[in-house]
Amino acid sequence: FGRLISLLIFQKFEKKYKSEQAKGAVSKETKFEYAWCLIRSKYTDDIKKGIALLEELVHTASKDDSRDFLFYLAVANYRLKEYEKALKYIRTLLKNEPGNKQAQELEKLIVKALKKDGLVGMAIVGGIGLGVAGLAGLIGLAVSKGAAKS
Repeated sequence: FGRLISLLIFQKFEKKYKSEQAKGAVSKETKFEYAWCLIRSKYTDDIKKGIALLEELVHTASKDDSRDFLFYLAVANYRLKEYEKALKYIRTLLKNEPGNKQAQELEKLIVKALKKDGLVGMAIVGGIGLGVAGLAGLIGLAVSKGAAKS
């Protein structure tokens, strides 16, 4: 029964997204809702599409919005076992919101997965950037702008 409900929710947001896309402009809310559905999918390609949408959103986001985008980018990358990327996103969020309990818990899960896979040393030594320093800078800027609001 739960799967049916999830499928119906997914179809609803996919239809809304495609409808707005056909009209030439997709709202931020619609893009986020669809991305949120995509990253919850069991299919890798869906999760990757959701990540792409969230990455588009985070570049133009206010701090409040970027909090959600960064969190779900971390979740999606965690689901794909892209732990270094997940850690980068969650730490960007935590840099600006060190008291965020949900983000702290996700960071613990990511670090545990890194240790399990023997990758924690690589992530720390690599500075977690792994060639995406420019993206991290943009995300940090978006998050810091939002922090000023809080």
